[in-house]
Amino acid sequence: MDNRPEIARAAAEAAARQSYGKLVAYLAARTRDVAGAEDALADAFAAALERWPQTGVPDRPESWLLAVARRRRVDAVRRRLTSEAGRDHLRLVAEEVEARTADEDFPDERLRLMFACAHPAIDASARAPLILQTILGFDAATIASAFLVSPATMGQRLVRAKGRIRETGIPLRVPERSELGERLDAVLEAIYATFAEGWSDPAGTETRGRNLATEGIWLGRLVASLMPEEAEALGLLALMLFAEARRAARRSPEGNFVPLAEQDTALWDDTLIDEAEALLGRAAAKGIIGRYQLEAAVQSAHTARRRSGRTDWTAIRQLYDALLSIAGSPVVAINRAVAIAEAEGAAAGLDAIDAIGDDRRLADYQPYWAARAGLLAKLGKAAPAAEAYNQAIGLERDPALRRFLQAERSKLTRN
Repeated sequence: MDNRPEIARAAAEAAARQSYGKLVAYLAARTRDVAGAEDALADAFAAALERWPQTGVPDRPESWLLAVARRRRVDAVRRRLTSEAGRDHLRLVAEEVEARTADEDFPDERLRLMFACAHPAIDASARAPLILQTILGFDAATIASAFLVSPATMGQRLVRAKGRIRETGIPLRVPERSELGERLDAVLEAIYATFAEGWSDPAGTETRGRNLATEGIWLGRLVASLMPEEAEALGLLALMLFAEARRAARRSPEGNFVPLAEQDTALWDDTLIDEAEALLGRAAAKGIIGRYQLEAAVQSAHTARRRSGRTDWTAIRQLYDALLSIAGSPVVAINRAVAIAEAEGAAAGLDAIDAIGDDRRLADYQPYWAARAGLLAKLGKAAPAAEAYNQAIGLERDPALRRFLQAERSKLTRN
């Protein structure tokens, strides 16, 4: 049986996971044409799937893809430019291509591209999504689900944002220190969204998902090293490390979902937790408290159970109060309601959930329905709890978590 097509496809998928953003960033670094870089790279991957089954996977797939993508860019310039100046430009581009071989090493421009995507000339609502698409190759539908908007709306935002980079000549560079602040929020948001997408696959059943969590932490370390005095960069890295430390405990040996309160703390990674605590301490010493530091502090409170054997839900509720005051998102409100339920009882938690129930963004948000179902179940309201569980089950894509929700729903009929 000829397995060369499967080998070629696996190699192309691995190259996409490991190098997509690096290739797009390098291709766009000089032209500032992000959409053109993405198109050329898409052509290169298509060529790989066509040629590699016949010729074999090259020793350096990343460099092969870059060489083909650059040739595609030259072809595009040839078609578009017909003036004398255009021919001069084409000759320079062609000379550059000839001067470089498929065996070359090339610099990692991802951080520069991230800050270009976060430029003030880009609409604020598109900055973090643009980073996710250009650096990680997410499609508009995946990004839309993370930001609670429709795929069509997200697609339009991304197209406009790429056009702005090209039309206004936004440079791909790391800004001066004085310029970093206004772009940092979008960069950190995109890094966290990257990690969260990988975190949604805690068992590592999807190679891409596991890679994204690692990629998010790598990007977080990169920004924290670039900006060691920036408290929120340190806070975000701490937050991701706290979460990653619990990865091994989130599934049973049989692959079943294990809620945080039931996790075996002996399976938590003490080295990552200690590193996160140190980062959080460094961030706190800066004297400026922000969203990621508060979220990391919540995770720190949870991980304290490894030593004390208990969870301080009153402290966690207070942290969510502070977080809600500076980042009034429905996601924070849901987590706050859960903390209220643990600290003050299910009825108080349900009141907090009901207070945000009119937010249309929650209609298709699984954690809202799961939290609501759990609180209704605790209060003995079986019928509405079952209805909420049905909503949560229908929205959940993780098979293990779906099984857990189904098991919780089944308990309603046994009581």
